[in-house]
Amino acid sequence: MTGITTHGSPLRVGLVGYGLAGSVFHAPLIAATEGLVLDTVVTSNEERRAQARAEFPDVRFAASPDELWGRADELDLIVIASPNKTHVPVATAALKAGLPVVVDKPIAGTAAEARELAALAEERGLLLSVFQNRRWDNDFLTLARLIEDGELGDVQRFESRFERWRPQLKGGWRESGDPQEIGGLLYDLGSHVVDQALVLFGPAVQVYAESDVRRPGAATDDDTFLAITHANGVRSHLYVSATTAQLGPRFRVLGSRAGYVKYGLDPQEASLREGHRPSATAIGWGEEPEELWGRLGAGESPLTGGGTPVRTLPGDYPAYYAAVADAVRGKGENPVTALQAAAALDVLEAARRSAREGITVSLSTASEEQSA
Repeated sequence: MTGITTHGSPLRVGLVGYGLAGSVFHAPLIAATEGLVLDTVVTSNEERRAQARAEFPDVRFAASPDELWGRADELDLIVIASPNKTHVPVATAALKAGLPVVVDKPIAGTAAEARELAALAEERGLLLSVFQNRRWDNDFLTLARLIEDGELGDVQRFESRFERWRPQLKGGWRESGDPQEIGGLLYDLGSHVVDQALVLFGPAVQVYAESDVRRPGAATDDDTFLAITHANGVRSHLYVSATTAQLGPRFRVLGSRAGYVKYGLDPQEASLREGHRPSATAIGWGEEPEELWGRLGAGESPLTGGGTPVRTLPGDYPAYYAAVADAVRGKGENPVTALQAAAALDVLEAARRSAREGITVSLSTASEEQSA
């Protein structure tokens, strides 16, 4: 077992992987979080090492995760941002080494594997959290506030789109047709939109999906639609696509009193990609201009002036790691549990079956997992 750093010293973080997820999201957010320090980056790629060293001069390196377990007492938290197929074995090894773990989404390829990891973490008394950063998107935070305040009345239909126009393949494991890679948009962007729907509206009881491979040479889904019926009667229609020539609204939410329509993506990913970093002194982090605010109203399209502009709350990805730091120190709750991630994987597995067999799949209502 490791000994958690005490007496105000920062928690020492080992980051496994320094590709897109590790370099753009995890490393900057870890470094920006009070009480965390990026101690070690696991990558054998010399270009990625040079990239990490340029931004974090004091960081140490390891060529493989196995090098970390021999010095587990020098670390307080492991963050797994390596390819999807490595999530379960690396998380298992970290937990067995006595280290709390954050895993990028999807935590696993199946809900059963996610629940096995959750059981191992509980048995060891360790944190196991899933990086569902889109819970801290500006539009999601705004929508959650509108629902909480009753501005929409009873929500009846939730439409969520995570669409892109990428007609040319980029290559890499995310576009691989090998089932072991856990690629494709259903498990990539679908992990986000499904998680958001379950957080807002609770357990799913039925799932229907249509999943297509549109681009020449593509080996896995790049255009997928999911319809979820929630236990409370809300219907969620979720779209993830790399082949959308005209992007729809990010959210269209229809209630008994009013609707909310919001276009555009949260600005935090673009800011991180451009090298901007959140900090206590950063002004306007996660903010967007007024012309991008969503509109709330009834009876008319927002594109013809209907509804009232609603200020978008600032996005706040740093809040995730702040909550993780508190949870590791025993001062707060796990912000995203493995059992919540397992419930989302239940939906993704049902969607894959639905698309393959052309059927609607029924799920049991595991509501206790949603609040676990």
